[in-house]
Amino acid sequence: MPPHDPEHPATSPPLSEDSSHSTYPDDVSRAEHDDVPTHFDPETGRRTKRGVGIAVAFLMACFLLVIVVRYFHAYAVAKAGETAYLMPPPVDVVIARPATVGQDLVLPGETAAWYETTIYARVNGYVAKWLVDIGDHVKKGQALAIIETPELDAELEAARAQLKAAQAQVAARAAEAAFSKTTNERWRDSPKGVVSEQERESKKADYESSEARLYAANAQVALDKSKVDQYNALTEFKQVKAPFDGTITERKIDVGNLVTAGSGSTTTSLYRMAQTDPLRIFVDVPQSAAGELMNAGVPAEIRATGAVGGVFAGKIARSAESINAQARTMRVEVDMPNANHVLVPGMYVNIAFKLPLRGSVEVPAAALIFRASGTQVAQVDASGKIQFNDVLIARDNGSLVELASGVKPGDRLVLNISSQIASGQTVAVNEPDVADKPLGAKR
Repeated sequence: MPPHDPEHPATSPPLSEDSSHSTYPDDVSRAEHDDVPTHFDPETGRRTKRGVGIAVAFLMACFLLVIVVRYFHAYAVAKAGETAYLMPPPVDVVIARPATVGQDLVLPGETAAWYETTIYARVNGYVAKWLVDIGDHVKKGQALAIIETPELDAELEAARAQLKAAQAQVAARAAEAAFSKTTNERWRDSPKGVVSEQERESKKADYESSEARLYAANAQVALDKSKVDQYNALTEFKQVKAPFDGTITERKIDVGNLVTAGSGSTTTSLYRMAQTDPLRIFVDVPQSAAGELMNAGVPAEIRATGAVGGVFAGKIARSAESINAQARTMRVEVDMPNANHVLVPGMYVNIAFKLPLRGSVEVPAAALIFRASGTQVAQVDASGKIQFNDVLIARDNGSLVELASGVKPGDRLVLNISSQIASGQTVAVNEPDVADKPLGAKR
């Protein structure tokens, strides 16, 4: 095995058997004689230094530019803030106007029929025919159904026969009484000694008895006649008639149904009907407005929604004149003409009442300032200075408030004033033409 040569590693390929023809020495010789540069160009170093200097100068310029821009921006912001601080704060104002129209108080209400009743049968029998159905408008006295009453008819015929018998009995008793009367007169006027006193008294007793029997017969005729009249009256109820002008709202009978007289829990009603012209509307008025809506005649607007929507006129007809202890409300009834039957009982409607004025000036609620010392408003005078005035609220209508004192019509009041604005401070009014806008309108 040959010795290890450090210049020729073990990984070198072994020489082939034909090593005399290898080109390896020639390749090494050529590599040793190739020209290799041994120094650098001075211009290359100078160009590199110039590039680095330019980049550093550019970055420094950018940094200085950013510092300058930030400085001027901060100065502009500070200047603008100082200018804004020195300027009067802007405010929105509204012109106080006289309260000329009462405020609408809108409350929920429920419609109810003027009359509403359930109709029962007055006689026993079965339904022979019904003549009207739900939704039909009927007149007072109009027949609604026919009831067949075989039992009642038989009782009426029996009563009539009994009456005739009683009348015949009266005729017989009358004849007896007439005969007894003449007999008594003959015996009474006979001379003494012709007839005995006993016979005379007997004839008198017979006469008085015949008169009594005639009176009893007449009484029986009257009794039998009253029974016939009673059955005749009941036969009138064979026709079920409407008690008033109205609308049939429910029918519970059909041909052949057995009906029983009366209105107990075991009897079935025939019809249900209601009169809807005029219409009642019940409203629960809060305690705060009860005093103003207690009297009859106060006008009201009935506002209905949905398919039968519209506005209808009505007025207060009566009130409970008592406050409900649980709800703190008073029941009020509004009557409304309803000739076209537009509204029906059981509907939900809104009722608007025009409340009388309490205050002299009306302002938006946003103009009020609530403080521990009381309620105030911020008034702007002609020079643009703020002045705080104490006010007295006459009525709070939500978005608008009626004031009784502290503000006069035409005063300019600040809306939603900032707590940083003090009395005597000058402000800038945003809208000098705000007086032309509706009270409390939004921009």
